[in-house]
Amino acid sequence: MATIRDSKRRPTHPGAILREDVLPALNMTQTELAQRLGVSRLTVSEVLHEKRSVSADMALRLGKLLGNGPGVWLRMQQAVDLWDLERTKARDYAGIERVAA
Repeated sequence: MATIRDSKRRPTHPGAILREDVLPALNMTQTELAQRLGVSRLTVSEVLHEKRSVSADMALRLGKLLGNGPGVWLRMQQAVDLWDLERTKARDYAGIERVAA
């Protein structure tokens, strides 16, 4: 069964999920997460504070560490990216006419 989401609300950034749900549940600090992922603390901080997108590399690292695979992290990021673009570049996209197949 598909979940219906309010299209007026921005999807949750994967960094917020990590910050609000995952790290507290694991009782893990940003520093420990960075060490376990093999990335800098700054990189983790920027993801957690939604200043950086979750890249394919980061999704692979998170998926391996948390055991849920990279896809879930990439899909969350993709939802955020598409939502943002649909709003910031709506005029650009409005001018694109569909071609007949």
